[in-house]
Order: sequence, then structure tokens, then C-alpha cells
Amino acid sequence: MTSTETTPSSAAEPPKGPAAAADRRRWFALAIVMTAAFMDLVDVTIVNIAIPSIQRDEGASFSQIQWITAGYALAFAAGLITGGRLGDIHGRKRLFLVGIGGFTIASALCGFAANPEMLVASRILQGGMAALMVPQVLSIVHATFPAHERGKVFGLFGAIVGLGAVSGPLLGALLTEWNLFGLEWRPIFLINLPVGIAALILGRRFISESKAPKALKLDLVGVALVTLGLLMLLYPLTRGRELGWPLWGYLSMGGALLVFAALVAYERRKAARDGSPLVELSLFKVKSFAAGIAVQTVFGVGLGIFFLVWTLYMQVGLGWRPLRAGLTGIPFSIAVSAAAGMSVQLLVPRFGRKVLQAGALIMAAGVLLYIWESERYGLSIAPWQMALPLVVMGAGMGFIVAPLTDAVLSEVPREHSGSASGLINTVQQMGNALGLGLVSVVFFGQIGDHLTRDQVGPAFVDGFQHALGWVVAVMVAIFLLMFALPKRPAQHVEGAEDTAVGDQESANPAGALASDGEPVLMG
Repeated sequence: MTSTETTPSSAAEPPKGPAAAADRRRWFALAIVMTAAFMDLVDVTIVNIAIPSIQRDEGASFSQIQWITAGYALAFAAGLITGGRLGDIHGRKRLFLVGIGGFTIASALCGFAANPEMLVASRILQGGMAALMVPQVLSIVHATFPAHERGKVFGLFGAIVGLGAVSGPLLGALLTEWNLFGLEWRPIFLINLPVGIAALILGRRFISESKAPKALKLDLVGVALVTLGLLMLLYPLTRGRELGWPLWGYLSMGGALLVFAALVAYERRKAARDGSPLVELSLFKVKSFAAGIAVQTVFGVGLGIFFLVWTLYMQVGLGWRPLRAGLTGIPFSIAVSAAAGMSVQLLVPRFGRKVLQAGALIMAAGVLLYIWESERYGLSIAPWQMALPLVVMGAGMGFIVAPLTDAVLSEVPREHSGSASGLINTVQQMGNALGLGLVSVVFFGQIGDHLTRDQVGPAFVDGFQHALGWVVAVMVAIFLLMFALPKRPAQHVEGAEDTAVGDQESANPAGALASDGEPVLMG
């Protein structure tokens, strides 16, 4: 502690000399890592709005379209926990710089992709690099700022999350519409280059290095088994319809279950041998945690289905331009942000679990309203007519996403809270990848192949309504699973003693909770 922090009177004075330079340095560091976090958040949402343009310009198949988004989510999910532990072992600044450098290179490869196969491969690389970059952000904040300042910093992260949710689709729509230098959709990736290069140069100068004093060992076998199991499950789902559902696809999906069983057996042995498994299996003995993991996974599936299908419905089915589609989504984003803040600050402290369950039912009601409007207005539906169901859906989603992590962690022993929260974020990304894979079944399986120009619109409208029916089923399943959550979540993850918070943030690579329980960073 510096002399400027020793007394109330001196704490009120602005720092001078070396202390002032150090103060400026850490705020520069914060700006750099926040910019990187914003870049990742925007990149996840910016791609969806450009998917139809990519499909049209590159002649990508439906399965390749799915893998442009699912490949990123899969690589990101598989690498999150490993990326966090690599930062603990080798230094968070070093891994952050490696991650943002790799992310920038992968963005360039995406922007200059010569064919759909190169774009899919580059997106997978981009997701892997994000998994190295994102986990370091909150760890660097913890190492840079004292405990009494972190509440303000986490509040800034909350604002970044909201801004990323709103600006991603709109920025993607504008960049695609403007067709800068005749590059069509490519600027949505190339915009990352100047930002990434600046963050790399400034990060080397202003970010201080830090490591965890007792870093866990890497569980590379666990990572390999998780990735292999997901690939064996997702690849047949995305390619099966195009290939006529061959026998090897069913065998692969069945084999994925055996891989996951092997993962459980291996993790149990590794926990007994050195205490550093990828997945802490003892956590699943806590009923609320096991149910919460199921909720996060199923919720990720629902979101993965909805956002890709929604984009294709508006731009391909209805024939809207990207900017019109991007502007249509603004009420949804605003509703999510407003409901999230209200749920954490006002509703959950009073009503507990019922708020999350109400969120699932409200979101289901919004989806049903969207189905009804889509059926009633058909191809002539207007953006203003979509506003009401989108606001209702957004409000329901906001009631879920903000307090869910804290509800899941409430009954988890404090010594495992870090690994538990990291696992929550990981399975949500895995659920998202699975949902994107299921689009082949619940959407593309309904619209048929070789459609004429006149058949495309009605077929996509019908496919959209069918896919949304699955989303309603997901919300009902989430509502039922939430009965296993505690009635009154105890908000204890942040607000523990300083060392406990540090341990949590090191082990929680994908996100953390602000002092009011709101998730402040999600990959």
C-alpha cells in the first residue's frame, strides 16, 4: 500500500510524481484490456448479421455457414479453462498479448479468406485465440487494481457488455451495407486489425505482468477428450442432412457418449492423483450446481438456434438488407440490458429464484408471440411489428442471464467457486455450439433443397416458425430445471476476502461477478 492510501485525508489528494505515473499506467492498462474484451464481444455478434452476405458472395453451403459460427464457439469453449490456467502459469500479460496477436492474425485470415473452407478454419483459429485472450482480462484487472476500486471497474465492464450487445449487429450491418472498397462483408473482420495492433503495442508498454502463486497444472488430456467428444457430436449434426444421414454419423454421435464417459473416468482419476482436473466432478454432487450446469447448457442451445435462424429469416426469407435487420434487433438488446440491471438490483433480492423462472416463461411467451406474428403477417411483416415480441424476449433473457451464475454458485463450497464459475461459462459456450449444430435439423431440415426464388421466402418463414417452436421447448425445460436452484441465491462470490476473490478470478477465465452479482464479462 502506498503512502497516499494510508489516511483518509491523503487518500482524497490526487497522486503526484511516480504514484501519478503508476495511476495513469493502470488506467491505460484497463482501457487496453476493455478494448480487447469489447472486440471479442462484438466479433461474436457482428458475424451473424453478415452470414447471408457471406453465403451469397462465397457460395457457402448451409453446413459451412453453421461452422462459421459454431467453429468459433467450439474453439472458444474448449480453450477457456486452459487459457486461464496458462495465464496463471506463464503470465497473464504474456498470454494476453499472445491471444490478442493471434486474434488479430486470425481476423486478417478471415477477412482475406479465399473460400468458405478457409473462412471456417480461420474462425476456429480466432475462437482459440479468444480463449487465450479473454480469460486474462479480469485476472489483469485483479492484479492491477486494489479491492476497493474493483467495484467501479467491474461496473465499467458491465457497460461494455451492454454496449457490445447493442453495437455488434448494428456495426456489422453498417460495414456490410457500406461495402467499403468493394470488400463486401470482409470489413467486419478487417476492422479488428488496427484495434488489435494498437492493443498489442500499448499492452506491451502499459500492462504489468502477473502470475498466480499456486497455479494448477494443465489437463491437456481432459481438453482433448472434451474437444473430441464435441466434434464427434457436432460434425454429424451439421453435415448429416446434406449427406443423407449416413450410418457413420449415427456411430460418431453414439461414440461421443463413450468419449464423454471416458472423460468422466479420467477426470476422477486425475483429481485423485494431483488435484488439478479440467472438470471438478465433486461439484456435481451439489444439486443446485448440477441443475445450473444443465440450465446453462440448454440455454446456450436455445440461443444458438435462435440467433442464426433469426438472421437467416430476416435477410434470406424476408429479403431485408443487413442494416434493416441490424436495426430491428436494437429493441431486443436494450430490453436485455434494462431487465438484467433490474433483476439483479431490485427483483432477485426480493423474489429469488422466481425471477429466473419468470424470465424463462416471459422469454417463451415472447417467442410464441413472434411465431404468431410471423404466421399472421407472413412475408409482409415489418420491423415495428417485431418490436413487441423482441422486447418481451429480451426482458425474459435479461431476467435469466444476469442472476443465473450467482444462483448456480450459491451452494458451491467457496474453495471451488472459481473452477465452478469457469465451468459454467464453458458449458454455455458448448451449448451454443451444439445449438448452432442443431440448426441443420430444426431449420434447414424444414426448408428443403433446390428452392425456386418464389419458394425461398415462404419456406424460410415456415422453417423460422418451426425452429422457434424448439426454442419454446427449451425455455420450458429451463423453467423446470430451475426448481433445483436455491430459492434465495446467496451472493458470496465477490465480496469475499481479497485473496478469495483473486483465487476465483484466476480460476474463472470466462467471467466474474460484480459486487451486485451481475456477470461483467461473457465470452
